[in-house]
Amino acid sequence: MANNSNVKLHIAMLPWFAFGHLIPFLELAKLIASKGHKITFISTPKNINHLPKIPQPLTPFITFIKLNLPKLQNLPENAESTRDLPSNKVKYLKIAYDHLKEPVVDILNTLSPNWIIYDFTTYWLGPLAAEHGIKTAYFSVFPAMALGYVGSPETLMHGDDEQRSLDDQDFVKKPKWVSFESQVKPSGFQLTKATEYAIADDENVSDFYRLGAAIQGSDVVIVRSCFGFEPEWLNLLKQLYKKPVIPAGLLPAVDNPDGNADWLETKKWLDMHEKGSVVYIAFGTETKPSQYELTQLALGLETSLLPFYWVLIDQRGSLDEVVELPSGFEERTRGRGVVCRGWAPQFKIVSHDSVGVLLIHSGMSSVVEGFQLGKPLVLLPLLFDQGLIASYLVEKKMAYIVRRDDVDGSFTPESVADSLSLVMASEEGKMYRDKAKEMMCLFGDRNVQDKCLNELLHFLQMSCKK
Repeated sequence: MANNSNVKLHIAMLPWFAFGHLIPFLELAKLIASKGHKITFISTPKNINHLPKIPQPLTPFITFIKLNLPKLQNLPENAESTRDLPSNKVKYLKIAYDHLKEPVVDILNTLSPNWIIYDFTTYWLGPLAAEHGIKTAYFSVFPAMALGYVGSPETLMHGDDEQRSLDDQDFVKKPKWVSFESQVKPSGFQLTKATEYAIADDENVSDFYRLGAAIQGSDVVIVRSCFGFEPEWLNLLKQLYKKPVIPAGLLPAVDNPDGNADWLETKKWLDMHEKGSVVYIAFGTETKPSQYELTQLALGLETSLLPFYWVLIDQRGSLDEVVELPSGFEERTRGRGVVCRGWAPQFKIVSHDSVGVLLIHSGMSSVVEGFQLGKPLVLLPLLFDQGLIASYLVEKKMAYIVRRDDVDGSFTPESVADSLSLVMASEEGKMYRDKAKEMMCLFGDRNVQDKCLNELLHFLQMSCKK
């Protein structure tokens, strides 16, 4: 094939309607657009309106197409992303998403992009795009270890020969296809929680089947990762998938210069505290702690006596049950703690010198943001994929995890307080503070990101016809 490295691509992108997916897709879109390629970004009106603004120099290269979701009986009106819904209603968003098949194909017919980059939910897209001569890439916002743990496309779609299932405790044992030493695994309680919405029913296709079919139907798999972070797992994916697997880089966050009106007030509060003394707590836009988890966490923060800034999601959509802080908690911690129930400028807050530790759920975007800014991590994973990421970070001694009962997930306020104190100030926790500074060289290195992006674009270009 001739050298196509100067070919300007047109790439369509269709992420899952969750902001933990929409934002990494948008970050990748901006990076690709910065190299002069054209992006068509497809989502719903409400989701697109809530995305961060595109930098002015990139606006000529990124076009947004808004698709309206069909009305479904069990899908609340105006629910267009997972943050609009309690977890038991998310399957109806997936069913509505599947109804977009025809309008998506119409868009592809009209635009004829070189590639479409899609998400795990769009398991039906690969064969349809191929029929129209459009190359396909599955982009995983999950790192390679989370993908490698659950196996090949065939295993995801049909089970392995041992017929393990999510409700089988053998699922927490190292899979037979992982030939190297690894401590990556979910906890039993995370496995139990996963069965609540990941298994198929009469209405909906399972998440595992969607993922397997999305991988199987793609020409290439793109992963939010890099070889400096998880080389063994990336190499394993190539063996499992029998197709190209290309890391897109870690997609480090970029500060939004516009900020928001509340930032000056937040900064004033942060400025009052000593360097490295504040705990920042956030669990992403998709993850809401249960009432039990919220109570234990709040009491742990109170016990720790540390200053904290907590971005709290206590309800997902109007139909969701509100979780409540312990009675009197905000009054007792007033002055040394802030509870923010709205949007917060996370990058600006975490960048501040007074923030010494992040207490997070192990979502990949939060992990990347913490490490690119050199902040040590205390992990409280709540869901299946978060448990896999957390176990890898603990195995590599990159982060510390709050101790929980493996079966029922119970934990004490003291375990929260002790974990924060250890990582923030103790001699025993110095290794995590040092490791976070070391990780800045990988997670925040724009040269590493640029190298991954250039290799990805080279592959996409060289795969196009002359």
